[in-house]
Order: sequence, then C-alpha cells, then structure tokens
Amino acid sequence: MKKSLWFWLCFVIAIIFAVYFSVRIVMTGMGRGTNAYINNISISADQSDKDLSAIVAAATLAPNTPSYSIDLDMLNERVSKVPGIKKSAVRRMPNGNISVRVALHRAVALWTDGQNFFPLSADGTIVNKPTDVRDMSHVVFRGKLPDDIAQITNAAHNLVGNLDYMEWIENRRWNMYTNSGIIIMLPEENPTAAIGTLISLHNNHHILDKDLKMIDMRDSARILVK
Repeated sequence: MKKSLWFWLCFVIAIIFAVYFSVRIVMTGMGRGTNAYINNISISADQSDKDLSAIVAAATLAPNTPSYSIDLDMLNERVSKVPGIKKSAVRRMPNGNISVRVALHRAVALWTDGQNFFPLSADGTIVNKPTDVRDMSHVVFRGKLPDDIAQITNAAHNLVGNLDYMEWIENRRWNMYTNSGIIIMLPEENPTAAIGTLISLHNNHHILDKDLKMIDMRDSARILVK
C-alpha cells in the first residue's frame, strides 16, 4: 500500500512539473513572462587580462529583444569575426538570457608586412589587430609561416635584442636577420640547437657584433661565416 501511494505521489509531482515547465516554455515562446526577453548577455574568456569591449559590441542586442527570436548561429558568427577570437560559443540559458564564451589567440610574437605589426599566435595565426609600432620585446616574423612557431619563438627570444626578423625559407628552414644586417642561415634539423650554439658564440666571442654578412649554420659539422 505504501509503495502504491509513493508511486502515485511521484507521478502527480512529475505531472505538475511537466505542466509547469510546458507552460513556461509556451509563455516564453509567445513573448510572455520574465524569460521571454533577454535581460543580460554574459561574456567570458579564457584570458582574464584582455579587453573584451569589441566582443561586447559584437554580441550587443537591442533592448527587450525576445529570447527565442535570436538566431544563435548568426550571433556566434558575428562574435567569431572579432579579431583575436580563436573560437566562440553562444548559448541560450534557461532564464532566457544569453551566454557567450570565447577562446582568444595568445600572442607569442609579431608578424610584419613591412609597415604594420600584427599579433601572432603559437599556431602561426596572424591576428588582424595591426599597429605601426613594434614591441621590441617580441620576436618578429615575415612571409609565410609553418603551423607551429612556439618552439622557434622561444629559442629566438633569447636573441630578441639583436634580431630584426625571422623568415621561413622554402617551407623547410629558418633565416634570421639581425639588426646589424647579418643573415643567419639555420639548419632544417634542430634549428633551436643551432640558435643555442649561436648564443654561446655571441656570449663568448661577440660574433653578432662583428662586421659579417652571413653566418651559415646549415652544415652541422661546421659553421661558415662571410
């Protein structure tokens, strides 16, 4: 008897909840009730130290916009086009409000077209937020880039005070160009080790301060200078 009563009690409660939520959904769809309109758009990013004003502007909707009239795919596409966005997701919350989550490109270097400097992420993505002022603490690249520049950037950063820019040669190896006009030809295999050798030579013999045109490090058995 007790089991039967408990069953019917749970059944009635389930029916009440089903009716309640059905009514709320219908009211929201008809533009009635507190959940029918967007009162808040929350924006969160995976980096807390970034200016999100451009994302806020892209996600802004007119006051009293009906929640279920919003095309989430179109809103997400608008947000994803903001410079610096790696990926984004837009979600309608149960209360009718909108949640926007974004992942941002993390700049590890700069890329230049010869006039402007663009933030450059570790996967080689050039972010369309140019400036005509170079940040001297960043490694600068030119031309086409491979898919991963994180390792070479970390190695080259140790020479950032002497380095003008780097260039990806024939889709297989790097050239470094110093502020004094020296071209350093790095090998295809293990260029970071070659940079380590170059740093040692400079620390011990000031090789980058000498009147040279080229340092050829493509042959692991010897270094040629000109």
